[in-house]
Amino acid sequence: MGNRGMEDLIPLINKLQDAFSSIGQSCNLDLPQIAVVGGQSAGKSSVLENFVGRDFLPRGSGIVTRRPLILQLVNNKAEYAEFLHCKGKKFVDFDEVRSEIEAETERITGSNKGISPIPINLRVYSPNVLNLTLIDLPGMTKVAVGDQPLDIEHQIRDMLMQFITKESCLILAVTPANTDLANSDALKIAKEVDPQGMRTIGVLTKLDLMDEGTDAKDILENKLLPLRRGYIGVVNRSQKDIDGRKDIRAALAAERKFFLSHPAYRHIAERMGTPHLQKALNQQLTNHIRDTLPGLRSKLQSQLLSLEKEVEEYKNFRPDDPTRKTKALLQMVQQFGVDFEKCIEGSGDQVDTNELSGGAKINRIFHERFPFELVKIVFDEKDLRREISHAIKNVHGVRTGLFTPDLAFEAIVKKQIVKLKTPCLKCIDLVIQELINTVRQCSNKLNSYPRLREETERIVTSHVREREGKTKDQVLLLIDIELSYINTNHEDFIGFANAQQRNTAANKKRAIPNQVIRKGWLTLNISIMKGGSKEYWFVLTAENLSWYKDEEEKEKKYMLPLDNLKIRDVEKGFMSTKHIFAIFNTEQRNVYKDLRQVELACDSQEDVDSWKASFLRAGVYPEKDQAENEDAAPADTFSMDPQLERQVETIRNLVDSYIGIINKSTRDLVPKTIMHLMINSAKDFIHSELLAYLYSSGDQNSLMEESVDQAQRRDEMLRMYHALKEALHIIGDISTSTVSTPAPPPVNDTWMQEAR
Repeated sequence: MGNRGMEDLIPLINKLQDAFSSIGQSCNLDLPQIAVVGGQSAGKSSVLENFVGRDFLPRGSGIVTRRPLILQLVNNKAEYAEFLHCKGKKFVDFDEVRSEIEAETERITGSNKGISPIPINLRVYSPNVLNLTLIDLPGMTKVAVGDQPLDIEHQIRDMLMQFITKESCLILAVTPANTDLANSDALKIAKEVDPQGMRTIGVLTKLDLMDEGTDAKDILENKLLPLRRGYIGVVNRSQKDIDGRKDIRAALAAERKFFLSHPAYRHIAERMGTPHLQKALNQQLTNHIRDTLPGLRSKLQSQLLSLEKEVEEYKNFRPDDPTRKTKALLQMVQQFGVDFEKCIEGSGDQVDTNELSGGAKINRIFHERFPFELVKIVFDEKDLRREISHAIKNVHGVRTGLFTPDLAFEAIVKKQIVKLKTPCLKCIDLVIQELINTVRQCSNKLNSYPRLREETERIVTSHVREREGKTKDQVLLLIDIELSYINTNHEDFIGFANAQQRNTAANKKRAIPNQVIRKGWLTLNISIMKGGSKEYWFVLTAENLSWYKDEEEKEKKYMLPLDNLKIRDVEKGFMSTKHIFAIFNTEQRNVYKDLRQVELACDSQEDVDSWKASFLRAGVYPEKDQAENEDAAPADTFSMDPQLERQVETIRNLVDSYIGIINKSTRDLVPKTIMHLMINSAKDFIHSELLAYLYSSGDQNSLMEESVDQAQRRDEMLRMYHALKEALHIIGDISTSTVSTPAPPPVNDTWMQEAR
């Protein structure tokens, strides 16, 4: 075959690629593409054919290559070709390949010399080629013929640029020897994309067709019009040779004879011809491969190093050794216990940076989620006041009470304490879920022994579930203890006297100055003459009502003190969908600007009632005459008896104070109870009893049965270890059996600029 020059490198590359595929990786040598550029009929296709050693490209005069041909050479035992557009079809006869290229070209470009940038992809499999990509490009031209567009020169140029601008593309700049080299379009375009000349090789064709008495000796010796990598002369087959089916081997012999017998080229014959061109390209490829090897070697060495420790463990491994099984069981259970404790206590050697888990998650449940669940038991102010009112009335019965009754306070407090059971039980459920997740996470290290992992998870989870019942009973007992005795002598409890004082001073001075009671959007209803209705962000504190442009609370529109204010209902307008209530001053003063009352609108009656309840907390009461008839009033309206209201407010303050004490105590005791009865108990169980439970659960041999995955992993690891060693050995062979050549020194190529 014609490409003898590359045969030395093929076996080494194949061995290296085999070694890499055996360790399941691709040997990313990323060999350069080779693009052939030049004018029409310069002999580009013939140069390419010599690489493959087969006739398969269309021939003729004028523009023959009218679409880029991306030719992938694949080293393979069998010899055949495949087109991307004919998937699955194998071409064994290379004459058929030529016909298919012609047909595919005409399908896109038509039969009248049109061109197209859409490439034809062809793969040639052969034992005589390297894994290379060669690109046959249309010849450069300046004059449009046939169906060609007027800007054909620019179209072809853009097409070439797509390929040759890539740094990994070697450029074969093909120029016929019987034309003026100084004006070679191929060399000019190569100079543009490769100004250093590092990847451009000049190829001189048609040396046998030069006028008699002329030769290209000075050019081939790189004296005249020099290039950094010089020129290589080739003699391709003539059209007559091709028509006469002269094979490539005979053509190469004729080429060699030409150089040896020609007086001008005889002394440089060894540096001329297709075989030498192939050797030059081969050397470029060798240089590229050698540059890639250090990176490959260090990658393999680091992999080998990471495997060495585990391989040491497996070298003398005997799966059925009972001593090994007992030792492994003890080690696994011990490690599981250590890992579980580390996960809970937070001293793990492998800290998870992606999410909270184990102890950190439980800590979050105790100190963020659980208090939040307690706070979520928001008492509906309206309902709570109604309940307090009913409790007071029911305690007094038929009499009108003069004093605030203790029993009403106790009844309301107990009702609120019972509500704590739900968040406490939810806290236990959340902790159990996290404990079970932690058990699963720690048992990942037991994956090598599926039965052992399964049994360990089952035994520990059963223990956690068993402790769940005891913990829940204990927590419910804590709440029952709180219910059994309402301690009104508690040092933090405000007591009746303070609650009444707080209530008496409510209208004059609020209990907690500037305490924010409520925030939210309300519509301020004003007549169109005075600006019209508009939505504002309202903030109700213990001392005043302010409204802002938006919830950022930067631009305050007005601040209204709450002294001498009361609330009254306002009839809904005929066209209005909003529910309205009003605030007015009992001393007949203007409330806002020149308005005697400010009308505030909500989307629903529920919102109105809720805001009214919030105003009650701030000491702003509804107008008295709204509740004249108790029987006629709906069940959920408030009695406006001032004495009853004072009593309701007193008990409301007492309930707030006592529930605050209970919440504080619950927040402290529930996590402690869970810690003691569940988490510490699980740790003790794993350390002291898990092993005994495992021994009693079944046969030790079946427990320590290795998983199929683990056996495969062990075999795979040993195989990988040996394959890595082999790949490193091959890299060593390539390093010693190949030589990289230094880049030639720069030459004076200013002639290219001058020729433009």
